[in-house]
Amino acid sequence: MTTKASLIAVTIDCEDPVRMAEFWSKVTGFDIQVAESEYSAVGDGTTSIYFGRLPGYKAPAWPSDDKQFHLDFRVPDVAKAVEEYEAIGATRPEFQPGEGWVIMQDPEGHVFCVCPERST
Repeated sequence: MTTKASLIAVTIDCEDPVRMAEFWSKVTGFDIQVAESEYSAVGDGTTSIYFGRLPGYKAPAWPSDDKQFHLDFRVPDVAKAVEEYEAIGATRPEFQPGEGWVIMQDPEGHVFCVCPERST
């Protein structure tokens, strides 16, 4: 039997950990736990997103085979969330491969999806 692990955090490379913590705190509602030039974190007491400074970080192009991951978030109103996220620094790339959700990029180019709540 394999030991089961509990996910506690995801760590994302970036150029500016403080900027990433500020942005993602607004998107998720998570508290900023740490905000330093080399490392930052946001979390809700159970799950965290960490940001580690990587000098010379370059985000992969979208769309591209270079993309290594993306985060998905459920929201009650996709259009409203997209508008709000753009207002705080996210961008909406032209290429959108599906319907019902929206691909976005944070201020450093990390891809994330804004998805509707599940229908019952």
